[in-house]
Amino acid sequence: MLKLLFAPLRWAVRLILALVILFEEWGWEPLQRAMAAIGRLPVFRQLEAAVRRLPPYVALVVFLLPGLLLLPVKLLALWVIGSGRPGLGVAVIVLAKVLGTAIVARLFALTQPALMSLPWFARLYTRWTVWKDGLLAWVRASAAWRMARAIKLRIRRMLRRGSRRPQA
Repeated sequence: MLKLLFAPLRWAVRLILALVILFEEWGWEPLQRAMAAIGRLPVFRQLEAAVRRLPPYVALVVFLLPGLLLLPVKLLALWVIGSGRPGLGVAVIVLAKVLGTAIVARLFALTQPALMSLPWFARLYTRWTVWKDGLLAWVRASAAWRMARAIKLRIRRMLRRGSRRPQA
């Protein structure tokens, strides 16, 4: 009986987590590539080389620091929303999320070898990856996902056909 009561809650939590992870996945690679391009600038090239050489636990701190530093910004944004400026608050949260994802993605690419040398981190990362892949497979197998993907492909084909028409 208890299992039946928690099933809808469990489904809703999985859906919310899946949406957050999908957003992260969507932005992770492109944002990391953009940060890598910035990292090729002479000033940042030296900084990135130093980050790559960090010992494992220092690399862990450097990897986690941006997320911790953005927390007060997000709390401030919630305060702004609560004080009657929802547009500004949401804009700050979205900007913080995008910038945070970009920085964390790049830092992970730079620190991953050092982080994976920590046995406990490597185990947690493997577990996380398996869990995340299962959750994303669950989403991608859903009827809503398949329908949205089919609509997206139809729209893309229509746009391509429309752009190939000769101009009068």
